[in-house]
Amino acid sequence: MTAALQSDHPPEGGWTTDDLDGMPEDGRRRELIDGVLLVSPSPTRVHQTIAGRLMVALEEDCPDDYDVTQAVEVRINRSRSFIPDVLVTTSAAAMRQPSRYEPHEVVLVVEIVSPSTRSIDRVLKPALYAQADIPFFWRIEVEDDGLVVHTHKLDPVNQVYAETGRWTKFVDTGEPFPVNLPVSRLTPRHL
Repeated sequence: MTAALQSDHPPEGGWTTDDLDGMPEDGRRRELIDGVLLVSPSPTRVHQTIAGRLMVALEEDCPDDYDVTQAVEVRINRSRSFIPDVLVTTSAAAMRQPSRYEPHEVVLVVEIVSPSTRSIDRVLKPALYAQADIPFFWRIEVEDDGLVVHTHKLDPVNQVYAETGRWTKFVDTGEPFPVNLPVSRLTPRHL
């Protein structure tokens, strides 16, 4: 355990990925934003059902040069580290059996919005993923009348995402690979 964890205060200069490496495997989701440690509780059943169903659906259509996984860390730099809910990486990166990915190995990140992380998932993470040049970003929202999948593509010149679709019935996109997915397939039974 790192010295920083033995105190009530963060280390001087902020938390780093080295500090993350020394933290216990206790089921908490730990992410870094510019040296600030964010600790989230385990996701809800609804959240995990959506993530699991999306991962399986994407895996079915995934070409051989990509790989689909969920909740694996993306280390953007020494003071920024995120754990997307679902991600698509290059198959070359996945073959090394990583416990984390570098941004250049990631093709798509998906965040499922939770009430406690709404602003982070809608605003902050997309901005930082775009700055890290991750080509595609999807955001899934649970609304009163069901799920909405927002798809985005990176504008590499301005390092921001441009929305490519707002899907309530089918996600029908050709990027990062052809996907034609009924949103009902992602929706938990009770919604």
